[in-house]
Amino acid sequence: MAIKVYQKADKKDIDDVLNLLGSIYPLSKELKDKFYKNTLTLQLQKGETLIDQGEICNYIYFIKSGAMMGSSIHHKRKIITYISIENTFLSSISGLHGVVPSRESIVAVEQSTLLALHNDVLQQLFKNHFDFNYIFRVVIEQYYRDAQERSYIVRLGNARERYEYFTQTKPGYIERLPEESVASLLNIKPVTLSRLKKQFKTQELRKQEAEQLFKQINNDILERKLYTNKKISLKSLSVELGIASHRLSSVINSCSQRTFLNYVNAIRINSIKQYLANPEYLRRYTVEVLAYDAGFSSRSTFYSAFKKEVGVTPAEYLRQLKDTKL
Repeated sequence: MAIKVYQKADKKDIDDVLNLLGSIYPLSKELKDKFYKNTLTLQLQKGETLIDQGEICNYIYFIKSGAMMGSSIHHKRKIITYISIENTFLSSISGLHGVVPSRESIVAVEQSTLLALHNDVLQQLFKNHFDFNYIFRVVIEQYYRDAQERSYIVRLGNARERYEYFTQTKPGYIERLPEESVASLLNIKPVTLSRLKKQFKTQELRKQEAEQLFKQINNDILERKLYTNKKISLKSLSVELGIASHRLSSVINSCSQRTFLNYVNAIRINSIKQYLANPEYLRRYTVEVLAYDAGFSSRSTFYSAFKKEVGVTPAEYLRQLKDTKL
């Protein structure tokens, strides 16, 4: 086992930890001074072991930079239990305080810089600083919430659901960390993870293309005031913009989360609301005239669409505008 070389931590790095802890509860000067005096730093190369399974853990760590992975051996099979990156606390809960040997190994999966506080110092802080007990409790609560999240991931129904949930709750991890480690964490085969990454990358590219096209569609409709056409339809807009109707419908539905008609009506209503906010237009035109000019073909259709989009009738909306100006 290689000897780990701990050194005195830099004050700036310690300040980062203190700022994080201080966001939970204000730290006294005395407590800060003890952190400055006792916090150590440790540099680990990629693949270097921090704690072996069966070893006593004498420190609690804070990942300043890099990524660390916890794993255990069960029936000769290596099981990844967690992967943590910078700005998180790290230790072996089972091995902490020198009570029992650690049930897991902790290894650097990237070149990492850790800040460390020895268990003896930690116990003194608990004894002499009641506020630190509260702060540490919040840190441990977050640790167990993360553990619960990891447990939830592996219980999800299939590989695709686990992958999707992981990418949503841990953005950037998939691209950054070794595939084999992530696959083990998600309890799927590396080849399955690789396939899912390709599928989701393709989906993301399609989503970006759709969003770009939707932006273009929206700009064309607004700049050319195509929404004012009372007979506008998916087919007529398709011809006007030179986009296949099925593609146009798909992009509008997915990007606006509305049907074609509701999308057009929403644009019309937004244009009307701009006029309603200007007293000059209200003196010259009725709400019905503004609705007709915006593309609505009947009063009843406009009132129904307005209530659906805004949540109140045009009259109620005008009263709200008036009240806000008083």
